[in-house]
Amino acid sequence: MARNVLFQLHWFLGITAGLVLAVMGVTGAIIAFEPELLAATNPGIVTVAPATARLLSGPELVAHVEARHPGARITRLVTQRDPARAAIVTYTLGASKERLRSYLDPATGAMLGDAGGARFFETVEKLHRWMALPGDGNGWGRQITGFAALSLIYFALSGLYLRWPRRPLDWRNWFVLDLRKTGRNLHRALHAVVGGWVLVFYLISGSTGLWWSYGWYRDGVQHLLTSPPAATKGHAAKDARADLSLAWAGFVRASGGRAYEQVTATVRDGATVQFRGKLPGGRHDRVSDEITIDGTSGAMLSSTPYAQRRWGEDIVTSVYELHRGAYFGLPGRIVMLLTSMTMPLFTITGLLLYLARRRRKAALAAVVRDAPDTPGGAAPTIVAFASQTGSAERIAQLTAQALPGAAAVPVAALTPETLAQATRLFVVASTYGEGEPPDAARGFARTMSRGVADLPHLRYAVLALGDREYADFCAFGHRIDGWLHASGATRLFDLIEMHGDDPDVQRQWQQQLVGVGARTDQPDWAPAPMDDWRLVERRLLNPGSSGGEAWHIALEPVDGRADWQAGDIIEILPEHDPRRVEAFLRASRMADTPELRALLATHILPDDPTAGIDPAALKPLAHRDYSIASIPASGRVELIVRRCDAADGFPGLGSGWLTGGAPMGGIVRARTRRNPSFHAPADPATPLILIGNGTGLAGLLAHLRHRAAQGGGPAWLFWGERHPDHDDYHAAERHAHAARGTLVRSMTAWSRLGCGPRYVQDALAASADAVAGAVALGAAIYVCGSMDGMAVGVQQVLTAALGDDTLEAMLGDGRYRRDIY
Repeated sequence: MARNVLFQLHWFLGITAGLVLAVMGVTGAIIAFEPELLAATNPGIVTVAPATARLLSGPELVAHVEARHPGARITRLVTQRDPARAAIVTYTLGASKERLRSYLDPATGAMLGDAGGARFFETVEKLHRWMALPGDGNGWGRQITGFAALSLIYFALSGLYLRWPRRPLDWRNWFVLDLRKTGRNLHRALHAVVGGWVLVFYLISGSTGLWWSYGWYRDGVQHLLTSPPAATKGHAAKDARADLSLAWAGFVRASGGRAYEQVTATVRDGATVQFRGKLPGGRHDRVSDEITIDGTSGAMLSSTPYAQRRWGEDIVTSVYELHRGAYFGLPGRIVMLLTSMTMPLFTITGLLLYLARRRRKAALAAVVRDAPDTPGGAAPTIVAFASQTGSAERIAQLTAQALPGAAAVPVAALTPETLAQATRLFVVASTYGEGEPPDAARGFARTMSRGVADLPHLRYAVLALGDREYADFCAFGHRIDGWLHASGATRLFDLIEMHGDDPDVQRQWQQQLVGVGARTDQPDWAPAPMDDWRLVERRLLNPGSSGGEAWHIALEPVDGRADWQAGDIIEILPEHDPRRVEAFLRASRMADTPELRALLATHILPDDPTAGIDPAALKPLAHRDYSIASIPASGRVELIVRRCDAADGFPGLGSGWLTGGAPMGGIVRARTRRNPSFHAPADPATPLILIGNGTGLAGLLAHLRHRAAQGGGPAWLFWGERHPDHDDYHAAERHAHAARGTLVRSMTAWSRLGCGPRYVQDALAASADAVAGAVALGAAIYVCGSMDGMAVGVQQVLTAALGDDTLEAMLGDGRYRRDIY
């Protein structure tokens, strides 16, 4: 809760005070080297040709100014020991309160005028100090910049807390900026890492900037760091007028005639003159002796030599030098310049992160509006989410809407009682930062760390969200998956990893849910453009079979371009059987037009056709997934499709469209999708053990064909179907692979033959010792086929043969891969 509150306040202040801080940062950087810039751009005014004659004293310079402007009231005079630097005088004329400034030739006293660009720097300074708003330092501008300074301190401290890494002693976590990252990750890295670089300097800038904004702050700092001021030797009358020449003489006496690098005389309270004598070699202007003189008598009122100044007094005296970094010499000024220039970076990256978060929140809100009101504790199917930015929660809500009677709850709500009542659990878990759980899931992470639970009754699946640019990709999702498995729960299907908002993976998760009973009338959660493919071959593979028809389907890309590899998926955009559309039109009594028929053919049809339907409100059909049996070298995608019937008696959407609805030579809308979790091993020498049943032969054939074309280690095949007389798909090709040595061991299980192994898991069990031996030598296992029956049975046989720990390790390192549906 505390972390969430700090974060919410962090971004709220960021979008309110961020722009002001950006302006303050840029303007602060501009004026950081104002004296040097003015000197470089104003030769003959700020800098003069060094004279061989004696430099004029302060009183002599005053006399020259008064001779030029009789009645001038001098408020400040700055003299330099360097003969190439002009003196500076600030004065008023007559009753005017406007302060004028002029540079003085230190040898002749001639008034050289003000420096070109000085007005520009004055305007920039007003922007920096009070946003150049009316009222100057007494208006609202000072309150605005004061609030921004307070915000800067909060940003530094809260940012330190919010980004505290899991391994805080590793300096790389704090200071290394990985510029290989992109998008939101790069914005976050810039915001966090660069923030760590400048944190100390921003704390200095913010805490010293408050000095000029709030009197209570200034008084408090003075009270904390300094002792009560010592009594002065009298004081000058406030209504008197200082004689600067007399005061200067008093300063010379009080300082013992010491040669200072720079002397600044400032008239205060009418007749009191404060002198600052900068010591030779001083790193900033406040490395100086301070002497106060009565301007009416020349008597010394107070003297504070720099050598006697205590640490706290030095800080209070040098607040301005701390603010601009000069307190630490030239390196400090350069660093403060650079850190000031980075202020807009935090405004921009913070705004980009905020907008990305808003988009995710908006997407989540659109989904939540349609969410059913199902009590989480009473639902047998629970969809739990661990979400940091809303992406995981959005997918969890869509998942709950797809599963009948499911409830979406945060992971924090998974109590022992809730898990004991549930029969199925679907987890959508984000990984935050360097492998950490989202803030709201930290409590559940602590629960997992205390040990496993007793969940043998629970079946589950995990979608892990993460970012491949981080080393601990999807770490928290893997941690939940491992904990559930160790607690005795059974996977419905293997963990799916998702990078960012990958639309391919979202559709893959959606299709896996369909395989465990989810609704099929939802449109794609992440639609993607489809390409035109031509249906070039359609052949029945099992005529006379007692099972459903299995068809060989071949599609060629119309534009000749397609990219996939063994293990990938093709997504088909189906169309309704024309007879289903005809029946719907008759029942709905809608006007029968070609345009309406075309629309209905590609959209989800309502259950009740008589309920008054707005065709424009119909949602598009979702795609259907099929394992690709071919390799790119063939130039076409080949599939094995089982024709299924829908509840209304018509052929199923995807299978019906491919096996009968789409005309030969006609166009099918489709696109290939990467399926990294079923790709071939990186090392082609790895032996393969291929296991599947029915149409799952498609995914296995792709790997056989890839191994035959590319070469590599040998392959074994365990496959099951009904009867060899009718269901021996692609038998000739399998025999050819065996003859060439690609397929060195093949076992087919016929479930309707009446003798021998009935199912593929039975054939696998009969060869358990051989499989264990091959795995020990480095073989990888690939399973493709139906989730019900085959996948569960094969998992049990492999667990018995290899051990659960070995199988989990193989799953983790990619030597055990499954494409089940």
